[in-house]
Amino acid sequence: MTDSRSLHDDAVVVDTHNDLILLVDHFDRRGQPDHFARYWLPELRAGGVDVQVLPICLEEQFQTEGALRRTLLLVERIHELAAEHRDDVTVCLTGADVDAATAAGRIALVIALEGAHAVGQDPALVRTMARVGVRVISIAHFGRTFLADGSGLDSTSRGRLTPEGITALREMEELGIVFDISHLGIAGVEDVLSLATRPFLATHSACLGIADSHRNLGDEQLKAIAGLGGVIGVAAAIPFFIDPAAPTAERVVDHIERIAEVAGIDHVGLGPDFIDDYYQSVFGGWVGAPTGGHPYVPAEISRPSDLPKITEVMVRRGFAEQDIRKVLGENVLRVLRDVMGAPAR
Repeated sequence: MTDSRSLHDDAVVVDTHNDLILLVDHFDRRGQPDHFARYWLPELRAGGVDVQVLPICLEEQFQTEGALRRTLLLVERIHELAAEHRDDVTVCLTGADVDAATAAGRIALVIALEGAHAVGQDPALVRTMARVGVRVISIAHFGRTFLADGSGLDSTSRGRLTPEGITALREMEELGIVFDISHLGIAGVEDVLSLATRPFLATHSACLGIADSHRNLGDEQLKAIAGLGGVIGVAAAIPFFIDPAAPTAERVVDHIERIAEVAGIDHVGLGPDFIDDYYQSVFGGWVGAPTGGHPYVPAEISRPSDLPKITEVMVRRGFAEQDIRKVLGENVLRVLRDVMGAPAR
């Protein structure tokens, strides 16, 4: 049997969603600006992470007033981290940048927006975000933005993309910003599937057929994303996306297998959504987690150093080595190389 750890370390591992910049900011404000060096950098190395998408998720108090300022401050902090740790990480603007960084042994950082609250009602600001290095954008979070409804409204409004949302999607495709469908409401997902002309990502989602969460994707959506060349990153660190009763590495691989069966092995990746440490540090635990009536059970994959457990399960289940490499990173790399920083022809 293939040695899972050796395979994991040799593969290019891409994590499409880690909210670490929120925790970095939390500790910055408490006089601990070394948090990234002390905690996250060792975690990323221990998990074998070669490419890290860094979403900027705004807390509720910043989602209307102050969204643009808060977003730009966190973007600047990411650039500062790259300058402070230039031997270990680098902000990447193109797929070629990502390849160069990983070849040099540095972790490739890709700046993302989760919710795009900073864009407000002005899709022209998508271009501004591109200028400061943003390369992945989702246009809604749980609630409503000027661009779209988030999946948290699926039981009520189910609003489609607004005219501004459609313009923002077109701007992203033209500029070479990767669209992120995660968190988008069901009607918005259908809009994107009908309008998109370039591959995109669901950076942190999972299978509705396994776990009943408004944030998960149904089989027909999975197939349609694959049909456009996209990739679904499995949200391995979120218990209620994976299995609120048993959010184990085994169940994570169940989701990987389901996506592979429905959409094809070329369309599944890893987007764990590491946010547990933030919730524990800031709130003392999860707030309002929808556990489906189950007592809260922490995910087995709760931080980057846990990622090799997923590879271990895939090896044990008999995944081909080439397919494991695709899931760990090659599939997402394909989308980044095709779209990121590459203007539409």
